[in-house]
Amino acid sequence: MSPPVVACENLEVRLGRQLVLRGLSAELEGRAIGLLGPNGAGKTTLLHTLLGFHRPSAGWVKVDGLDVAADARRVRERIGYMPENDGFVAAMAGIRFVRLMGELAGLPSAAALERAHEALYAVGLGEARYRPIGSYSLGMRQQAKLAQAIVHAPKLLLLDEPTNGLDPPARRRMLRLVRDIVEKGETRVILSSHLLRDVEECCDEVLVLKEGRIAVHCDLAEERRLNRRFLEVEAEGDAEALAAAATALGCECALVGRRLKLVLPEGVAVRDVYQAAARAEVELRRLAFRRDSLEDIFLKAMEAPDGGV
Repeated sequence: MSPPVVACENLEVRLGRQLVLRGLSAELEGRAIGLLGPNGAGKTTLLHTLLGFHRPSAGWVKVDGLDVAADARRVRERIGYMPENDGFVAAMAGIRFVRLMGELAGLPSAAALERAHEALYAVGLGEARYRPIGSYSLGMRQQAKLAQAIVHAPKLLLLDEPTNGLDPPARRRMLRLVRDIVEKGETRVILSSHLLRDVEECCDEVLVLKEGRIAVHCDLAEERRLNRRFLEVEAEGDAEALAAAATALGCECALVGRRLKLVLPEGVAVRDVYQAAARAEVELRRLAFRRDSLEDIFLKAMEAPDGGV
């Protein structure tokens, strides 16, 4: 049985006197793992710890079964990293830059050149690969950063805000590239973003950090399969009678004044709630229906006072 792509136990990381990561314990096994959290939650610090830039002050973290502190070089050979901020030599051609990054990742010069051509074509920069990077648009620079991250065929790809600053068409292209990498199945992806939609479109597992702790770790694919349905109604009449009738249907209920929040079980439709209201002689003044989403999971984690749900 293969080890988790990332595993950590009581992981703590200090930067100076500040404790940034606090007792993280998790096993990440998804093909594409979304890393979420507000600014300062520790997302980038966790990515940098996986890269070996920060040593754990307590606990441990492993990538593909290798301890990041003890086997830093072998870990880095398995990781591709697309940073949030640019780090280019503007006059350097795209092909030269990606080749150089391939060589730094350990590829022989000839192999690095061959793989650089392949990577640039894969991200859509084949026609622009001989142009200086300084002439690239923002979207093209993001594509070049992705190319250098995949040039050495890593087992784990770390993407830090890959759609940052992109316009809608460029964002769609970038997410399509990420999905293509995931679907090939040869490389696992950790996508760190403040955009819930990016994670929802690409990922099957989610880790939410809050104040350096794990607030939520869930299988997003399983959450999608559950596909929970929410109904919020405002009742005119005996709201408690309606709550009792909805509970009898198998709904989870929460009553706040005249407002009733329901989670509909499988097999119960909105019309069944209407019929229950009619039997209870309750008039429905307002009704809102929606399905569960990553936004609900994230907001619950942020609202929980202890950083968890």
